[in-house]
Amino acid sequence: MKLSKEQIDNYTLILTEELIPAMGCTEPIAIALATAKVGEVLGEEAKHLTVRCSGNIIKNVKGVTVPNSGNQKGIEVAATLGLIGGDSSKELEVIADVTDDDRRRAGEMVSRGFCEVELEPDVPNLYIRATATGENHEATVTIRDIHTNIVSILYDGKEQLTGKDNNACTDGSVTFKGDRSMMTLDGLIEYAASVDINEVKEVLDRQIVCNSAISQEGLDNRWGAAVGKTLLENWGSDCKTLACARAAAGSDARMSGCPLPVVINSGSGNQGITVTMPVLVYADEWKVSEEKRYRALIVSNLVSIYIKHYIGALSAFCGAVSAGCGAGAAITYMAGGDYKSIGRTIANTLGNVGGIVCDGAKPSCAAKIASSVNAALMAHYMSVSQKAFHGGEGFIEEDIEKTIKNMGYIGKIGMKQTDVEILNVMIDKVDVDESL
Repeated sequence: MKLSKEQIDNYTLILTEELIPAMGCTEPIAIALATAKVGEVLGEEAKHLTVRCSGNIIKNVKGVTVPNSGNQKGIEVAATLGLIGGDSSKELEVIADVTDDDRRRAGEMVSRGFCEVELEPDVPNLYIRATATGENHEATVTIRDIHTNIVSILYDGKEQLTGKDNNACTDGSVTFKGDRSMMTLDGLIEYAASVDINEVKEVLDRQIVCNSAISQEGLDNRWGAAVGKTLLENWGSDCKTLACARAAAGSDARMSGCPLPVVINSGSGNQGITVTMPVLVYADEWKVSEEKRYRALIVSNLVSIYIKHYIGALSAFCGAVSAGCGAGAAITYMAGGDYKSIGRTIANTLGNVGGIVCDGAKPSCAAKIASSVNAALMAHYMSVSQKAFHGGEGFIEEDIEKTIKNMGYIGKIGMKQTDVEILNVMIDKVDVDESL
């Protein structure tokens, strides 16, 4: 298919919007962004801080180490550190420049109950509302739908932000400028094959450099459960194992507080690492040209974004799966695969690991990444051998676009109650023994 200039520009915009650097897990960083901003708006020393979050935010911060925090965990830590040492202009690198004194003070303030955390019901899955109270004034900042999207700023109860200042729609929801509804698998493959690489080279180069660096850090040192290192130590270092290990190692480091930045995909650093490292490993193994590597990365990123946009930013669906689909699709693309063979790789991956659940950000995310990449590689080798799961088998359809939409429906609608129950278990809101 031949793309119009509007379609080409739209895909380029999507990539530039999505592929941005972030420090650590994006949920605690988004909390730190909200509190850094609320501190700037308050303009005086805060006496108390209240953070109200959606269940998905709580789920994704509970078990992850806050970067640059001195190995501390939790919403209270992220929020307090953002307030006293954050710089909101740095967005998802908001706490990159915190000091030892900031870390010490944050720990002391958290221990004496300075920050209060509450679950906010009936809000979007990505929702943070931070309120700082000082001696004379009060300020509130709200982020929703997108990690960097501040939709409301209140100072002494008066709104300081208008709709012109952000991406707010009339219904209060938020949208990117790039139109994800215009995406198709056929279209994104054509875009990857034909776009002038110079249009996206800068963002792709940044992704390669940042994500390779944190992956190497995860292999060089002991972070988290060391999933990546364990794979190489026990399974060898062939191309397939290295692809899984390099993706997992980046997550090993990131989930355990490594402060190195990651270029994200679909709002997630783990997904950003997953769409990057397996592609780079296979590009090196197959000695493909630099241009082919760039174009494969475009496929990987856009496939992940395409699948995930049907599901939403945060859900019970593990984003490593959609990112794994992207990596597998890109590897098939580098092998000379066309629309049909790339579609088979995606369907084969979803038909295998589409049910992996997200129970928050933590070290085991690295293992889920390794499993998803492994499934995507099996899917690729099945596809190039003309083997596939067929329409009518589970949620798989003959039309790959319908299969992707089916997975989106399951992830967004079908797993909605699953998401609630995962949170209930994580915060001890249910007695599991009595419920069985």
